[in-house]
Amino acid sequence: MEQKDVAGAFLRLVKIMDELREKCPWDRKQTIQTLRTLTIEETYELADAITESNWKGIKEEIGDILLHIVFYAKIGTEQNQFTLEEAIHNVCDKLVARHPHIYGDITAKNEDDVSRNWEKLKLKEGKKSVLGGVPNALPAVVKATRLQEKAKQVGFEWDNREQVWEKVEEEIAEMKEAITIGDQEKIEDEFGDVLFSLINYARFLRLDAENALERTNKKFIERFTRMESQALTEGKPLSEMTLGEMDAIWNSIKKQNSCS
Repeated sequence: MEQKDVAGAFLRLVKIMDELREKCPWDRKQTIQTLRTLTIEETYELADAITESNWKGIKEEIGDILLHIVFYAKIGTEQNQFTLEEAIHNVCDKLVARHPHIYGDITAKNEDDVSRNWEKLKLKEGKKSVLGGVPNALPAVVKATRLQEKAKQVGFEWDNREQVWEKVEEEIAEMKEAITIGDQEKIEDEFGDVLFSLINYARFLRLDAENALERTNKKFIERFTRMESQALTEGKPLSEMTLGEMDAIWNSIKKQNSCS
């Protein structure tokens, strides 16, 4: 697609948004607060499509999110806060300023150099902490990953994954000790430390911990619903089965999956 076609498509969306805001009762009623939950939902739908490598779904969901971006900009203009043009130029200026290895005289040999330069520039812009900018509302697994990635940019990082796994084992031992003592608050703290260290290990394996867990969630849902169906086929709901009976069905389903 040529650039002029992209520009034309974007301007078409802006025009439609203007018309909807003027003529549609639902669109006229929306505020940034009412859109917030819908935007979060659309973002998770995009995440689902990405997890499943569903390109048709990705195309649809990025369109929905783009609509929300234009919607927020329309409301911002109505409230005399900012215009869509200003928002676009703002991000363009930010990208140019934070990529001096492309638009300036800084050298970046690899992606780690780029990330370190990015964090240094943000500190120069007035950010007080390297960890600043990580949204409080992020899901815990995603937030832990981002915090670790940011800490890495100032050298607060293990040298190799073997060291990280030793930390995982250390945290597990501390959790077991807390369980033995029976201090519930301490157990929760140590369990959190185990999760945090496992997320760190996932980074060293070049895995997305959030995505890995979501794949396991989907796998569990698929196998559990198959187990429910198979149990009903055998004339006995899960609630009337023993754990051993359910486990036998579960293992059978796992074996079928591994053979497919």
